[in-house]
Amino acid sequence: MIGNRTALAAAAFLALGIAVAGWSAGREVAQVRLADRFVTVKGSAEREVKANLALWPVRFVATSDDLSAVQAKTAADEKAVLAFLERYGLGADAVVSRSLDLVDLLAQAYRQGPADQRYILTRTLMIRSPDVERVDRASQNLAELLDQGVTLGGEPGMGSGPNYLFTRLNDVKTEMIAEATAKAREAATQFATDSGAVLGGIRRANQGLFQILARDEAPGIMESRQIDKIVRVVSTLDWELVD
Repeated sequence: MIGNRTALAAAAFLALGIAVAGWSAGREVAQVRLADRFVTVKGSAEREVKANLALWPVRFVATSDDLSAVQAKTAADEKAVLAFLERYGLGADAVVSRSLDLVDLLAQAYRQGPADQRYILTRTLMIRSPDVERVDRASQNLAELLDQGVTLGGEPGMGSGPNYLFTRLNDVKTEMIAEATAKAREAATQFATDSGAVLGGIRRANQGLFQILARDEAPGIMESRQIDKIVRVVSTLDWELVD
C-alpha cells in the first residue's frame, strides 16, 4: 500500500515537472517571437551629377592600292585631326594613345572576288580629358574634318562618339547613404506608429549598390553618352518593433 502511494506521488511530481517545463518552454517561444518583431523598409537617395572625364576614340581611315599613298594620306589626316582638336582646346597632352591597323585585302587567304582598294589603313587617336564640355563641342563639329577630306569611322566596341564617365562617386557616397537611411527611418517610424509599437534599433542594414544612370532615359540613349547623369542608391534596413 505504501509502495503504491509512493509510486502515485512520484507520478504526480513527474507530471507537475513536465507541466512546468512546458509552461517555461512556451514562455521562451513567446519571448523569441516577440523579439523577432521587426519591419523591413527601403530608403533611396538620388543626386544629379556631371561627368568629369571624357574618353573619345577618334578613328579615321585611308584606302589605296598603293601602300605609300595610303601611308601619306593617313599622316596628312592625322595632322588635320590634331589641328582640329587644338582649335577646340584639346592639345597634344589630351591624346593618350595611338593605334594603327593595316589590312591587305589581297593577303586574306579566304577572300573571294576583286578588291576595289588593296590596302585599308586605320588610325585611332584616343582622347582623354577632364574637360568634358570641350570634348562635347569638338565632337559636335566633326563635319569640319569631313570637309577636309578626312574619312571618319567608328571605334569597335566604343562607338564613334565620346564616352563620358563620372569617377567621383566617393564624394557623394556618405551623404547619400545618410539620406537613404533617414528616409527609411521615417517610413519605419510611420509603420511603427500605425501598428501601435515603438521603433527600436536597427536589426540589419544593407546599403545596396550605387547606380549611375542616364539623366534622360530614352530608348537607344546610353548612360555613357550623356554628360548629365543620375546617381542612385537604395538601402534596405530592418528595424525592431517594441511594444
